[in-house]
Amino acid sequence: IMPRALLTREIAHPGITRLHLVTSMHRRKALMSSMSDGFLTMPGGYGTLEEFFETLTWAQLGLHTKPCALLDVDRFWDPLLAMVDQQIAAGFVPAEHRRIILTGSEPDELLDRMAVYIPPGSIDPVSDLPIDGPPVHRDLELRPGVDANPKRG
Repeated sequence: IMPRALLTREIAHPGITRLHLVTSMHRRKALMSSMSDGFLTMPGGYGTLEEFFETLTWAQLGLHTKPCALLDVDRFWDPLLAMVDQQIAAGFVPAEHRRIILTGSEPDELLDRMAVYIPPGSIDPVSDLPIDGPPVHRDLELRPGVDANPKRG
């Protein structure tokens, strides 16, 4: 599933059997969510983190009950998991929501765990919050003296 605008920037694998082209990243993620049985995240960059945390947040809000897993190759995700544990210790994330994140270094074992995943019982679904909807646009009024495009040094 790829936004049309990225066709010239990223490689659409020539061996795939289906390619869904969408109009935006939001549509991409909504379609991925609706078509997926779960979310398996492999080591990657900023976009990977953003997509992982969005699916994790949707799970925490009860918008889906699908497993969210990290394939922990060479302990790549250890610093991220330490950050999540720090968020729990600081009271920003309920301790039982740590179970939403499945981890493993062996793909087959992780897929087996994903197949039997049951979300924590403490999740209270937000049933009236859509995953995909029309974009919301707001005009931003800047105060005098505030530069909307500051120069970076």
